[in-house]
Amino acid sequence: MASRKRIKLLEQLRKVGMEEGADFLREGLKVMAEAFMELEVRERTGAEHYERSDERQNYRNGYRERCWDTRVGSVPLKIPRLRMSSYFPSLLEPRRRVEQALLSVVQEAYVLGVSTRKVETLVQALGLNGISKSEVSRICGYLDEEVGRWRRRPLNGKYPYLWLDATYVKVREGGVVISQAIVIAYGVRATGEREVLGIDIGPGEDGAFWIDFLRELVSRGLTGVLLVVSDAHLGLKEAITTVFGGAAWQRCRVHFMRNALSRVPRAAQSKVIAFLRTIFTQPDKESAHHQLRFVADHLRPGHERVAEMLEEAEEDLLAHMQFPTQHWRKLHSTNPLERINREIKRRTNVVGIFPNQAAVIRLVGALLMEQQDEWTAGKRYFSLESMQDIRANQPEEERQLMACEG
Repeated sequence: MASRKRIKLLEQLRKVGMEEGADFLREGLKVMAEAFMELEVRERTGAEHYERSDERQNYRNGYRERCWDTRVGSVPLKIPRLRMSSYFPSLLEPRRRVEQALLSVVQEAYVLGVSTRKVETLVQALGLNGISKSEVSRICGYLDEEVGRWRRRPLNGKYPYLWLDATYVKVREGGVVISQAIVIAYGVRATGEREVLGIDIGPGEDGAFWIDFLRELVSRGLTGVLLVVSDAHLGLKEAITTVFGGAAWQRCRVHFMRNALSRVPRAAQSKVIAFLRTIFTQPDKESAHHQLRFVADHLRPGHERVAEMLEEAEEDLLAHMQFPTQHWRKLHSTNPLERINREIKRRTNVVGIFPNQAAVIRLVGALLMEQQDEWTAGKRYFSLESMQDIRANQPEEERQLMACEG
């Protein structure tokens, strides 16, 4: 394989006198990059393509296409995929978009008159040295186009699982600094892969804003949603019912536990949380419902409000248990997204106050695009076999509906 790559590269080099400079450089760069990727994959697998070897540690699993933006233009690459682990070429600088987005925020801070001292402090915090305003303006426009295309892309296929989350940032608007909500949707395809589905920003999490956001996802092709996982924000609950009326809603267990413990004296919190956890260790949904009622009855004498909360939230806390058992750990809360959320907060906290909404979308969108690249290059979030078990776990009427949709 490596020898064929070298021969192809030599053929390209011989054409240097007959090709346009940029076209030649792009083609030559493509051949060298793919040859480099083959060498990296050879080290990962321990064998050449199709080679039988006792040293083999992994197997190839086809290719995925990606455009590589370089100084000589966009170069289409075929990136090898591995069956038992992820592979991302070291030459593609997976965090490049995010650094460009950070630069653009600094540039807009200059334009809007933020003090030089504050901008210099921000530059140092971001680890950036020497910023050309004209260069960053160009980057800013490029990022807006790229993030915009990504946000408008079609969503193909069914997404049985959907997570919805929000975080807040400070944005300068009309000379006043206000807190605004970044809302983000994540999904899992029917084939088990994770995907960042959408992002938007607005003045708050009211029902109308969430409804517009979810309807925009549906207009792009979001379909097949069976379970939505989120916190119990009133506006969000209303929007989920309006847009995904046929889907189950899983109330984030972590948020519920925090809400419940806020109504318990500190001295009794460890005891109450121990009781609550016994509900979620049950082997099936029927046992979990039985244990929930037992715990509510046990807590009622001293913690009546917690018992009432538990009974009111019974169906919503245990909704994930109607799906395959191997999915429960990742479905009962929004916690699987915490690492991404922490990274978003870390980046936005460095900036502090954003100059406008576009700067927020640019930075967070670029970060989520890079996250999506990592997910695409990695293994499935849920196995294909377990995703096929979803239909078997649904009530008869829902199975018939899924069969018709399929």
